[in-house]
Amino acid sequence: MEVLTCNSCGIRLSEKGDTSFMCPNCGKAVIGRCAHCRDQSVEYVCPECGFRGP
Repeated sequence: MEVLTCNSCGIRLSEKGDTSFMCPNCGKAVIGRCAHCRDQSVEYVCPECGFRGP
C-alpha cells in the first residue's frame, strides 16, 4: 500500500481533513493535500503534467 503525502508540504496524510484526488488536468497522478495546505490554499504541482492548483 502506497503512503500518501501532501504534494505541497510533504507530510504524511493521516489526519481528518486530509484528501487525495486525481489530477484535474491529466487524471494520471494522485494529488495529496493536508488539511493545513487546503485551508491556506497552498499551491500544489502535479508530478505528471506540471498542472498547478490552489
